[in-house]
Amino acid sequence: MDFLLQVKIGALFGLLVLTLIFGSIPARLRWFRDTSGTETHRVVLSFISCFAGGVFLAACLLDIIPDYLSDISTELQGDFPLAEFIMAMGFFTVLIVERLVLSCSGRRDEERAPLLPAGHAHGHENSYRSMDQLESSGHSGHHVHVDRQAHSSFRSFMLFLSLSLHSIFEGLAIGLQDTDSKVLEICIAILVHKSIIVFSLSLKLVQSAVPPLWVAAYILVFSMMSPLGITVGIAVMEAQLASGALVQAVLEGLAAGTFIYITFLEILPHELNSSDQPLLKVLFILLGFSIMAGLSFLG
Repeated sequence: MDFLLQVKIGALFGLLVLTLIFGSIPARLRWFRDTSGTETHRVVLSFISCFAGGVFLAACLLDIIPDYLSDISTELQGDFPLAEFIMAMGFFTVLIVERLVLSCSGRRDEERAPLLPAGHAHGHENSYRSMDQLESSGHSGHHVHVDRQAHSSFRSFMLFLSLSLHSIFEGLAIGLQDTDSKVLEICIAILVHKSIIVFSLSLKLVQSAVPPLWVAAYILVFSMMSPLGITVGIAVMEAQLASGALVQAVLEGLAAGTFIYITFLEILPHELNSSDQPLLKVLFILLGFSIMAGLSFLG
């Protein structure tokens, strides 16, 4: 076994272990799962959630979309904006599937309210504390968009799916390198990046009331995606096969469209709907975005 292959295998196990560790923090600690704590606890948890929202916004605008556009531009040429069209197809796929899921499950009323309602929605002023009151007022004739439904399980699954697909391509980038220094450089950048991403993903899964066993399964599968990409890259390098760049680029585009939907119609509206501490929430969203932007600049 040559040294380059050893470095790639080391990167594979390093990514797997560290992603599992950071992903298990919100899932294992009761502090992140507790929704009946003190007011201070709820405020701090909300700010952490806003930070995660900023992380996902940066991942969408500074990582996933640029990577996709860079890859697709080398594969497709023409006057029609096909790269943007593929992203739109990813967006509409999630939108249509989610509407169908809600219609078939009889939960259309839960998502009827606008994601960013005009004025101050009285149901959001303290959604954790007055959950039962909100539900009872929702049945009296005026619908209230209850916080518990803001993070739907379906949207959380789509978030997990799009991030997992992107993680495979990140791992593929490591597996296809032909120098050990480049492998280490990319691996370190992905380790820092994925540690923050998987923590934020785990937090969103917990907030979506996903059962603990499913959260553990999501995090385990997500942790295996980059190692899987590395394995595929190593196999391609060893067998001297074509990488299938066009197929990869199309899949990246669909994942990017999915991530646009989740980021702008699920994560950010949920954090910004509440009238509690709006400026501080924006500050924490900006903080999460800035950290990821700094990592992108350095890496």
